[in-house]
Amino acid sequence: MKVVDLFAGCGGLSLGFIKEGYTIEKAVEFDPSTANTYKKNHPEVEVIVDDIKNIDNSGVFKLGDADVIIGGPPCQGFSMAGARIRQGFIDDPRNNLFKHYFNVVKEVKPKVFVMENVKGMQTMQGGKIFEEIKNIFSNADMLDGKPYHLYYRVVKTIEFGIPQMRERLIIIGTTIENVDFDKLWNDTKDEMREETPSFFDVVSVFDAIGNLPAVTSDGQITNPVPQTEYEKYLACDLKTIENHTQSKHSDIAVERMKRVNNGENFTVLDEEIKSVHSGAYGRLYWDEQASTITTRFDTPAGGRFIHPIENRTLTPREAARIQSFPDDFVFYGAKRSISRQIGNAVPPKVSYFLARLTKNILQRNRI
Repeated sequence: MKVVDLFAGCGGLSLGFIKEGYTIEKAVEFDPSTANTYKKNHPEVEVIVDDIKNIDNSGVFKLGDADVIIGGPPCQGFSMAGARIRQGFIDDPRNNLFKHYFNVVKEVKPKVFVMENVKGMQTMQGGKIFEEIKNIFSNADMLDGKPYHLYYRVVKTIEFGIPQMRERLIIIGTTIENVDFDKLWNDTKDEMREETPSFFDVVSVFDAIGNLPAVTSDGQITNPVPQTEYEKYLACDLKTIENHTQSKHSDIAVERMKRVNNGENFTVLDEEIKSVHSGAYGRLYWDEQASTITTRFDTPAGGRFIHPIENRTLTPREAARIQSFPDDFVFYGAKRSISRQIGNAVPPKVSYFLARLTKNILQRNRI
C-alpha cells in the first residue's frame, strides 16, 4: 500500500509504516537539515523539501497517489509549554497547518489518514480548533461527497513499551463506515503481542540505554551487545552505531548537575534558574521512565534530561533509544538540528502499531 508522509520530520512516523510493509511514495519536510536525515535513512523515498502551504494545491499531489496519508502538523502552537513561552500563542499560524494537511487529503482521497499531535490540541481555544478539524474532515460538501469518519484517542507511550512518559493525540480518518475501532485497536495489540510478547511490556531507562558505553568525541561507538528485550528490539547488525556524543556543558552547569540526585531537579540548587520547565536540571532514574523527550533534551535547563549517574545530559543516541528509534537510524546535521529531529519525532514503536492498525482497518473491511 502506498503512503504519503506530510510534516515528515526525520521519519519517525514513516519508519513504522515501512516496517509493516507499506511503500512511502512521497514525504514532505520543510527544514532542509531534517529532510537530509530523512533522505539518507530512506533513499528510496521522494522527499519534497518545501513548505506545505506552497505545494498542497500545486499539482504535486494527485488523486490516487496514496492509500494512506500520515503526518503530524507541527504542534508548538498547541503545546502548553508554548503557552508559557509565547504571548498570544492561540493565534500561532502553525495552528492552521492542519488545513494544508486537509487540502492534500482532499486532493489525494486516501482510504485512511493518520494524524498525530499533542493532546493539547483537544482543548485549544476551548476545543474550537479540534471541533474545526473534526468538522472539515466529516463535511461531505468539502470533500466531493466522500467524507471521513473520525476516530481518536490519547495514547501514552509507556503503554507501547517505550521508556518515556509521553502522551499524544492520534486521529484516524477513514472513508469506511461503521468501523469497530475499539475492537480493531485491541485486536491489533493482541496480534502484535503474539508476534513479539515483550512489545507492550513496561520499559525503564536502564532497559533502553543501560548497555551503551562511554560517549565518544565523534559519536561513533562499537555496537554493544543488547542485554534487554527492548535493546534487542532496536538492535542492528552494524559493527558501529552513531550519534553517541555528549553536549559541552559549562563548568557552572556541571557543578549544578553534581548536586542533583536521582529524581531531584533545580529546586535543590537553592539558586535562580532561568527556565520555563519545572523539571529543569532534573536527573533521571535508571528504573523509571524518562519525561517526554523534547527538542531540548541536550540542555540541563531544558527539563529532566540528566543522565542517571553521569553529570551530563542525554546523548542523541540515548534520546533516540528512549524514543524507540532503531540503532541503525543515523541523525545528520548540527547538534541543535539533531536535538530537534529527535524531540519532534513520532516514536517508531507507536507508528508501527498505527501502521498495523491501519492495515487491519483496510483489510478487515475488504478495501
